[in-house]
Amino acid sequence: MAYEPFSPGDPEPFLADVTAERLRRRDQLAQCYRLFGALRFGDMGDGHISFRDPERRDHFWMLRYGVSFATASREDTVLVSPGGVAIEDRSIGAVAAPINITGYHIHHPIHEARPDIEAAAHVHAPYATAFSTERRLLEPINQEATQFFEDHALFDDEEVQILSADGGKRIAVALDDNSHVILANHGVLTTGKSAAEAVAWLIEMERAAEVALKAKRPVRLSDEASRIAKNDLVRPWSGWQIYNYLIRRHLPNG
Repeated sequence: MAYEPFSPGDPEPFLADVTAERLRRRDQLAQCYRLFGALRFGDMGDGHISFRDPERRDHFWMLRYGVSFATASREDTVLVSPGGVAIEDRSIGAVAAPINITGYHIHHPIHEARPDIEAAAHVHAPYATAFSTERRLLEPINQEATQFFEDHALFDDEEVQILSADGGKRIAVALDDNSHVILANHGVLTTGKSAAEAVAWLIEMERAAEVALKAKRPVRLSDEASRIAKNDLVRPWSGWQIYNYLIRRHLPNG
């Protein structure tokens, strides 16, 4: 497929019609999983992306269990209830299917605690996972890292296999009012106004983690310089534009 060029400041095209917007978000969710697949993230199913349903606000969509990220399609996305079950509702294309229950344990408490969050993403990306073992926040030592300055938290807990929603609730508490959280010895979790935005920020955080791990003697930017950079880099459309660059590079066929 041929992507149309986009312009600085172009926002994500959210739709007013709920049915159309749900389909757009499901297509985007599947594409987000395919982007992870193209980057070789989640090759063993080790990750999950969710978005809140635009109508049933206590439900969210994610990928059904047992589907390769690289081949995810709209039909592979399922609607998860507050009770952790993929529900059947043919009127909106929802089918009952197995889900990654750990994904529910993590995502449901976050969506429940933060009604402002529309989507969340977590995957065992190599550098972010390695960085998480150091149990610290990202220092603003480069441009990418300034995007997370004063807007990410640390979940400093040894529960790396989230066995229940209680673990997810503790992650939500650690996240607090931040946009992103480093999960100690586990990886990172990012959020956004859409699955595309959450995934874009996760990939940016992966790049920041790579620099943090490879830098020999980094010099930290001042708080003032970090805030100036962040205010310019993190705008309402930034995540969407980053995502568009990523899909054009890694998913030329959509």
